[in-house]
Amino acid sequence: MCGIVGYNGKNQAAAILIDSLKRLEYRGYDSAGIAVFDTNVVEVYKEKGRIVDLEKTLPSISGTVGIGHTRWATHGRPNKVNAHPHTSGNIAVVHNGIIENYQQLKEKLSRTGYEFVSDTDTEALAHLINHYYKDNLIDAVISALKDIRGSYAIAAICGSELVAARKDSPLVIGIGEGENFIASDIPAILKYTRKIIFLDDLEVASITPDGVFFFDTCKSPIEKKINLIEWNIEAAEKSGYEHFMLKEIHEQPRALHETFAGRISELEGNISFEGSNLTESQIKDISRISIIACGTSYNAGFLGKYLFEQLAGVHVDIEIASEFRYAHSSPGSLVIVITQSGETADTLAALREAKSSGCRTLAITNVMGSTVTREVDNVIYTRSGPEIGVAATKTFISQLGVLYLLALYFGKIRGKISSDQMKRMLVAMKMLPAQITRILNNKEKILKFADTFSSSSDFFFIGRTLNYPIALEGALKLKEISYIHAEGYAAGELKHGPLALITKNTPVVAIATKGLTYDKVVNNIKEIKARDAPVLAIADEKDSEIEKYVDAVIRIPTTEDILSPVLSTVVVQLLSYYIAKARNCPIDQPRNLAKSVTVE
Repeated sequence: MCGIVGYNGKNQAAAILIDSLKRLEYRGYDSAGIAVFDTNVVEVYKEKGRIVDLEKTLPSISGTVGIGHTRWATHGRPNKVNAHPHTSGNIAVVHNGIIENYQQLKEKLSRTGYEFVSDTDTEALAHLINHYYKDNLIDAVISALKDIRGSYAIAAICGSELVAARKDSPLVIGIGEGENFIASDIPAILKYTRKIIFLDDLEVASITPDGVFFFDTCKSPIEKKINLIEWNIEAAEKSGYEHFMLKEIHEQPRALHETFAGRISELEGNISFEGSNLTESQIKDISRISIIACGTSYNAGFLGKYLFEQLAGVHVDIEIASEFRYAHSSPGSLVIVITQSGETADTLAALREAKSSGCRTLAITNVMGSTVTREVDNVIYTRSGPEIGVAATKTFISQLGVLYLLALYFGKIRGKISSDQMKRMLVAMKMLPAQITRILNNKEKILKFADTFSSSSDFFFIGRTLNYPIALEGALKLKEISYIHAEGYAAGELKHGPLALITKNTPVVAIATKGLTYDKVVNNIKEIKARDAPVLAIADEKDSEIEKYVDAVIRIPTTEDILSPVLSTVVVQLLSYYIAKARNCPIDQPRNLAKSVTVE
């Protein structure tokens, strides 16, 4: 979850490291540091807090090889001592992941004279590399990694040598002219190069100004493919928006358009996918689907459950990835994993468990070349573009887009959807980007409600059937970025306990779009109003009744009932954003969270 950068080239390293780290700060912002080789020694500078706090303390630094790190704390409190890089002799190391046997390594190394000053697992790795160092850094790193249990993405320097390695945590190599780069994620180095090599598990790279050399852990050479990244650095900048999250909310019409592009033919009523080799006979034979994900991706998958069951007539189990391996349940004949980054550790572990059971697997992800894309049988990209805000927005919308397409595709093949139904649905889906734009252009009521209730200490979000996952997502977004306690409930569950928490000081957001359960949701709203709680309804623009029962209404454009959750999502995102803004919260970098969760 931490951010790693490295540089070896013709230019001064410090400025490049700091600039690259700033583009990775969404991965961690507890502390930051850099190490640069200057003539005879490795100079290390680090600081608690954000990268700007580190930048203020830096002197003029010479040296053309270095590493940098922005931290999301796992071992040890976020402070200057625990900040990376960690050193041992003239070796400096930055690390993302968890070394599970670091305590045993620490005890062993302490007995041989190494002194530990931090509470981190990474310091053990620095000393271990030093222990094996015999004038060749790559040999020392390979030897040290053989003693390590756990996950890692590392970069290490000793003199002018720069070495990187990974296992279960992402790391990419950037190829330049007379300079080469390391980063945890592409946006960090996209300003300098669009030529990217994805490091795979148990691979080691030696980075020099003139080339990069790849090896396995037996030091056998490996040939690697260079990938040309199509999006540019402007896509990862704020473009005049106050926060990345707001920019990415406003990018959702384009993101959804890209998700649909080339996959929909509404005139013919067809859907096509690249990256999927599931045959029609295999789709017809699917008896059960398991969807596995974490966090926001789980909420997308939960909506996917309703879609596959309603549109394709196949039973779906929705599983939290971190619990899947311990549930002792047999997965369905098709396992769908959803992970924005393609590097989510819990989801990858669950995927491997499913594959060991002989299941067909399919991934929905945003990142080409990520680990999940190399381990599944089929992959469908959301094509959202880079998402920097820690709270997922446009990637969630694009995940929903893929799930709608998949459910419709399966439904047609399984004979559950007629050609006319398919054409009608595809026409409505292609209208969604423009309808999202209408919501974005008419947010005054959302702003007013956000200002009125920004000081609340508790929020409820309620919905039924297809709207229940959006209630969960709305609550998650609000607590992520505003720090308000928020809960999402199936509306019918209120009277089974949660209604005891409803007071006049508990705002409730009710997703009350037209559909099968509309009347029941209205009854639930009446139950809430009987307890004097303020209610904001998200409702269809043609609904003339809902205003009788609630305090405020945010209207969404009319669409097919089954598609309305996509539009309701945009409302709960904006509501969470403006409440967090009113509370002066650090919206793009919420406390204790990071963008890509690569530890279990």
